Amino acid sequence: MTFQILAERPSDAAHIEPLLDLTFGLEREQKTVYALRDGLAPAPELRFAAIAPGGRLLGTLRFWPIDIARQAPAILLGPLAVEPALQGAGIGRALVRHGLAEARRLGERICVVVGAPSYYEPFGFANAGLAGLILPGPVEPERFQVLELVPGALDGLGGPIHRADVAGGRRRLTG
Repeated sequence: MTFQILAERPSDAAHIEPLLDLTFGLEREQKTVYALRDGLAPAPELRFAAIAPGGRLLGTLRFWPIDIARQAPAILLGPLAVEPALQGAGIGRALVRHGLAEARRLGERICVVVGAPSYYEPFGFANAGLAGLILPGPVEPERFQVLELVPGALDGLGGPIHRADVAGGRRRLTG
């Protein structure tokens, strides 16, 4: 399958929500991670689309600003969605690799995800609860994972994940 990963384009917006509904169902917004995203825009520089020749959207990945214990900014990976008929073709993995590389390049230090350990562990994610992080709301503990984008970023850090306070396009810790 030939595709390229681009920054999300304005024209992709009309296709992303239907793809998310198809991939995760209409009840997806009731999940704990959606409470962290509610009312916030994804990080503008961390929104990606997998595009087929001809411009068709095949997959999407967004990251959202969060903070850990009101002490450290971080990002929340997801949702990651790929057209169901194309799942398993490497599109999602390519989006995650690209997104994490771009997050590192931009200076992000910590990334959190709620997802299948078998999918995210190869990228370096590990159990976030064992790292001392707490996700407010119900979640299967093994699905709550964290990745240090900068070695040592989690040293001495623990506590609850919070929505980020974003004002004027800039993130700041709330307290």
